[in-house]
Amino acid sequence: MASTGQVIRCKAAVAWEAGKPLVIEEVEVAPPQAMEVRLKILFTSLCHTDVYFWEAKGQTPLFPRIFGHEAGGIVESVGEGVTDLEPGDHVLPVFTGECKECRHCKSEESNMCDLLRINTDRGVMLSDGKSRFSIRGQPIYHFVGTSTFSEYTVIHVGCLAKINPAAPLDKVCLLSCGISTGLGATLNVAKPKPGSSVAIFGLGAVGLAAAEGARISGASRIIGVDLHSSRFDEAKKFGVTEFVNPNDHDKPVHEVIAEMTDGGVDRSVECTGSISAMISAFECVHDGWGVAVLVGVPSKDDSFKTNPMNFLSERTLKGTFFGNYKPRSDLPSVVEKYMNKELELEKFISHEVPFSEINKAFEYMLAKASLRCIIRMGA
Repeated sequence: MASTGQVIRCKAAVAWEAGKPLVIEEVEVAPPQAMEVRLKILFTSLCHTDVYFWEAKGQTPLFPRIFGHEAGGIVESVGEGVTDLEPGDHVLPVFTGECKECRHCKSEESNMCDLLRINTDRGVMLSDGKSRFSIRGQPIYHFVGTSTFSEYTVIHVGCLAKINPAAPLDKVCLLSCGISTGLGATLNVAKPKPGSSVAIFGLGAVGLAAAEGARISGASRIIGVDLHSSRFDEAKKFGVTEFVNPNDHDKPVHEVIAEMTDGGVDRSVECTGSISAMISAFECVHDGWGVAVLVGVPSKDDSFKTNPMNFLSERTLKGTFFGNYKPRSDLPSVVEKYMNKELELEKFISHEVPFSEINKAFEYMLAKASLRCIIRMGA
């Protein structure tokens, strides 16, 4: 390609300050270095993680910055040492990676790569500690190694999943983060059997993806638990069969669920980050075989407290990161679930906006009016 090895000038949505609207700017995107790939982003989406770090809540601000990590794109050029991707390949960028060389990558039980594990503070590329973005000579920080709110971006090859080129990128781009996290928490970690009962704590996008996993698994009862009753009708589309709002009861929610299910559910998946929800998700599973899976990220000072007898009575507590999917090895098969109509992604898309109106996506999410908003690049 004519642009190979050259700086590309394109549009990017730059966050100059915490909590301030993004500004569409012309940025310079440097060529990829060793083990890096430059992509043309076609579609991206806004995730709660983007909003959290854009607001800089409890974090050290790192600005100016280009956010974004749920996306689909096409390889424009590759750096030295990249052998499994070439220009024209369709890929999904992922905020965590798979180097295929470390102990975690070689383990069948882990997806937490030593080299490419998520790092929200770095802001630069691994190879040389520099940014590939600049505006009139001023470096612009990266975000979680992806920075997909730019028409072109540079990403480590280990954070890219090569996918079926027939897959529509405006749909499967959602698999880069939250949807795969919830889906995999159920399919890969909770592993409900056909006919089983599953409780889902939190009915945002991640929780609804966990419910979708329960539906795919053939669960007969999927109980949605949320403090917002307005979410219940939407959740029916994802297979949720019953609903519990803890505020509607005068007893702990795990007791309510135990009464509904003759002792507890077979599996539960917690997707809120609330420590009380985490404890309830564990205590609501049935003794003898119940498994609870934690997905939400708690506050750093939270402590998980429960009676040890809950473990001795053979309840199991697990945690998961990105649904236990290895990005490069496993995401292509998740895309195929969508292509085979086993996984339904359209129902996660509540809004679509052109790139020029990206700030509307933030407005929708802050107003809790959006599951996922697709952002069309180049528009």
